[in-house]
Amino acid sequence: MLPKRCKLVISKNIHNINADIAKYCELSNKDPRKVTLIGASKSQSIEKIQEAYLAGLTHFGENYLQEAEEKISKLDDKIIWHFIGSLQSRKAKKVAEIFDWVHTVDTYKVAKKLNDSRPESKGLLNVCIQINIDSEDTKSGLSEDLLEGFIEDTLNLKNLKFRGLMVIPKPREAIEDQKIVFRKVNLINESLKKKGFKFDTLSMGMSTDYGAAIQEGATMIRIGTGIFGPRQ
Repeated sequence: MLPKRCKLVISKNIHNINADIAKYCELSNKDPRKVTLIGASKSQSIEKIQEAYLAGLTHFGENYLQEAEEKISKLDDKIIWHFIGSLQSRKAKKVAEIFDWVHTVDTYKVAKKLNDSRPESKGLLNVCIQINIDSEDTKSGLSEDLLEGFIEDTLNLKNLKFRGLMVIPKPREAIEDQKIVFRKVNLINESLKKKGFKFDTLSMGMSTDYGAAIQEGATMIRIGTGIFGPRQ
């Protein structure tokens, strides 16, 4: 059982982040209802996730399949689950069976496995394509020049609904520097939309840079430490 103080901290953090969402949307003339807060709950206990859910959070993101399976089986089935970790093709089958969203697709092999494994009863699986905006060797994601070809290759995957782009840029301290990279992602997304791809999602922004991300068009932000505090 969580201490009362811990419950209050989680609830207060969610309230404060929602207030920030409203503030940053006002600064950029955006509708705050179009920004979804995802609780990045990797390594967090079922009790903490339940407390966040009781405080009004309905979207949660998990990085590891085995850890997520237990949480999904024990928590309310109204929760919307997002897979936000690196995804290997051998784990794609189970991910397709239990998650509502996958944010980290960057190979046709994984996309095909997700598509072929998606149960008809679950409906279409929402997918974001991860791009490597800073061309970092240590990070997954497609380069910008491969993006359009990848999307065209996946048009035959009828059990997937490609919603947009996901990005994890390298850390930048200054908010203006953060905004520059997020603006670049938004421009890529808008360019794809002009070519006929029906994208409506930009998954970008975490605890240290979500303000910049929202101002540059994020529709989903993934917050872990800002909600749950530092992982123990």
